[in-house]
Amino acid sequence: MTTGLVYDEAFLFHRAPYDHPEDPSRLSAIWSRLTGDGLVGRCRRVGAREATREELLAVHTPGHVDRVEATAARDFAQLDPDTYTSRHSATAARLAAGGLVDLVGQVLSGALANGFALLRPPGHHAEADRAMGFCLFNNVAIAAMSARRAGGISRVAVVDWDLHHGNGTQHSFEEDADLLYFSTHQYPFYPGTGAIREVGRGNGRGRTVNVAWPAGMGDAEYLAAFDRVLLPIAREFAPELVLVSCGFDAAAGDPLGGMRLSAAGYAALTQRVCSLAGGRVVLALEGGYDLEAISAAAAACTSVLLGDAPPPIDPGPPNAVCERVLREVVEAQRPFWPEIEPFIRRSRV
Repeated sequence: MTTGLVYDEAFLFHRAPYDHPEDPSRLSAIWSRLTGDGLVGRCRRVGAREATREELLAVHTPGHVDRVEATAARDFAQLDPDTYTSRHSATAARLAAGGLVDLVGQVLSGALANGFALLRPPGHHAEADRAMGFCLFNNVAIAAMSARRAGGISRVAVVDWDLHHGNGTQHSFEEDADLLYFSTHQYPFYPGTGAIREVGRGNGRGRTVNVAWPAGMGDAEYLAAFDRVLLPIAREFAPELVLVSCGFDAAAGDPLGGMRLSAAGYAALTQRVCSLAGGRVVLALEGGYDLEAISAAAAACTSVLLGDAPPPIDPGPPNAVCERVLREVVEAQRPFWPEIEPFIRRSRV
């Protein structure tokens, strides 16, 4: 078994007629880096195919699907102040969603160990009934629904390390006891959701875990969030599959964000999520707008998926702001996850 890789040149035809941070150069830069580093040749390519209407409707309303499809008749449409379409965007969005569904299916079948889907347009902001935040269809949510309906599993964890909170993914599953949504994100920031006290609703209470912190967090802080919050909760939840909303806009130098993650830090995060679900982990590209940073981070994550040892990292202790935020997260989650109780006691010493 090896790592599956989804990439299709059709993703490059989704473009705005003006300068926009979410443009084809992002994907071209990543593909060039993975190819130059010999990583593409070590992976197994998985073709992108268009998601069916039934797969899209598992997450989105018919009206939303129809609105996106209608954009294929126009050279350009502005769906909200941030989100555009070209004549080819609807096809690219269907290919992104369907390619991720098929990649996940091959991981669940045992044909692949894990996978990385290099997708455009991204997805985690897309709500059931509208496009937003550069996103048309919610790729990860669609893949999670498909995995549970057709993949023979029931429990899925979504780990979202994009700079921005994945409002669409959270809202898709916040009442769902069989999906764990864990997000680290800059807050308050676009889209304005993802407060620590948002823990899910109804049967899904405790299944939404938001680590909402200000700008300035780096490797030490992200690793602390994963080690102290995500891993204890996820091990108790026992997912059969982990999907990662893999944004690289928390990288140092990203023009839209204020975080300081390094490529080695992303590799370390990947190594940690690969310890879950028997290693059945699939990364799906979301944001990230500094071409050098996203290329280096994508290469580091792919290398770990292939079984390479991550580069050594010694970030030191997390800062005081991180410690405060993690205490607040643990306090919010303590009623649902007793495994994080020891961290509360240690943090008060």
